[in-house]
Amino acid sequence: MNSTPRRNSRPTAKAVNPRGGKAHRGVSLETGAVKARVGARSEPIVLSNRVEQVVAVLKIMLRWQWPSDQVLSQFFKENRYLGSRERAQIAQAAFHVLRNLRRFRREAQSAPVTLEYALAVRGLAATLDAEAASKWLTDEHREWVNRCEQIALETMPFEIRYSLPDWVATAITKLPDSAALAEALLQSAPLDLRVNTLKTTHSAALAEIQTLLQDSPFSATATPYATNGVRLSGHPPLNRWALFEKGFVEVQDEGSQLLAELVAPRRGEMVVDFCAGAGGKTLALAAMMRSAGRLYAFDISAARLARAKPRFARSGLSNVYPVTIRGEHDDRVARLAGKAHRVLVDAPCTGLGTLRRNPDLKWRQTPDELARLQPQQASILQQASRLVRPGGRLVYATCSFLPEENEDQVNAFLEKNTEFVLLPAAECLADTLSNSVGADGMMRLRPDLHQTDGFFAAVLQRKAPPAKILVEEEPVAV
Repeated sequence: MNSTPRRNSRPTAKAVNPRGGKAHRGVSLETGAVKARVGARSEPIVLSNRVEQVVAVLKIMLRWQWPSDQVLSQFFKENRYLGSRERAQIAQAAFHVLRNLRRFRREAQSAPVTLEYALAVRGLAATLDAEAASKWLTDEHREWVNRCEQIALETMPFEIRYSLPDWVATAITKLPDSAALAEALLQSAPLDLRVNTLKTTHSAALAEIQTLLQDSPFSATATPYATNGVRLSGHPPLNRWALFEKGFVEVQDEGSQLLAELVAPRRGEMVVDFCAGAGGKTLALAAMMRSAGRLYAFDISAARLARAKPRFARSGLSNVYPVTIRGEHDDRVARLAGKAHRVLVDAPCTGLGTLRRNPDLKWRQTPDELARLQPQQASILQQASRLVRPGGRLVYATCSFLPEENEDQVNAFLEKNTEFVLLPAAECLADTLSNSVGADGMMRLRPDLHQTDGFFAAVLQRKAPPAKILVEEEPVAV
């Protein structure tokens, strides 16, 4: 292996809100375009060795200052000479390292090189095909990796074997079938699409995608649970498809699609997506409404809503009204009090249910961040509930498996708000998802059981006054 001397320093985890994070604009990664001073100007030094390229990426990722996907995006922007195959190899290796970081760090103690170099070799050895591995990995690389792989996993502590911070490992061990869940979180997630049924049918879109993928290494099947989902194997060049460019399909995890099905909006209703974010669930809700009625997409980030607007336009939907709010107490929220038929609260959370897609989150999140989020989640749920009309539905959801963010929040809300009752989620889902609903009636999706991201959802309903006829109201300007 490379004889570069080992560094003794280790990166320190830093708490970052997964919904926001630090702005990446204006930050030079100084990676593939390593700056070499030549007189008064800088010239990029091209890294042509795959190991060195992954090392450059990991050096930035392990600072925990930016989300890993932003680090990769900036690296590829600075290294435009890299082709799609090369980019895929770098990305897959880096993400594999992030998923297995704690175990790989321990193994790297036996490597006579820097930490990042050992990690890069480990990641590439696990993800390169045979031809690429023979090109980029030496016999010494492979010998060291083989020695590492001979260590019996069952002899390792739970948190090392599944590469988890202590506090996350403790939380997972309290859940049923904890080892299966931890193992699933180490895998990469499939690419799921949602068919926009305002423009086409699920069967027609699936057939067209399967035709597009003929004679390719990819395949497409219907998702097992979501009505309008398509699951792809691998990551084909989706951005080049006319289906995608014209809004016939959108990228959306099957679990996220199922949250929209729990809301179950109807044509002509007034619906609120309280934490709309990038607009994925907003689009799903609007399509279920057949673009009739009014759907308010609330978010505190004007930038996020701005990025969502092209998706809204591409979809052909005309009933979406994006509204930037200052927070859950904004006057524009209060104007809808008691008027919404359906309200979705996809609350800001630790995001630990998405570790297959965002493995860096487990290293950037902290118990302090969890403690900060809990009162915010309770406040958002309380304020959003005021929008629900009598007989209306409120769905509280997170992409987390932590009880503190999920059932604890719902139980505390129900204790305080006796005008709401819990609806068993099984009544709102297909029979095939019966194993996702616990005895308490709340839905929990897991990657090991449902091949989705980790999601939690509870369906709440405001009691309707007896013998009172509700008169349809005029739309409210917010």
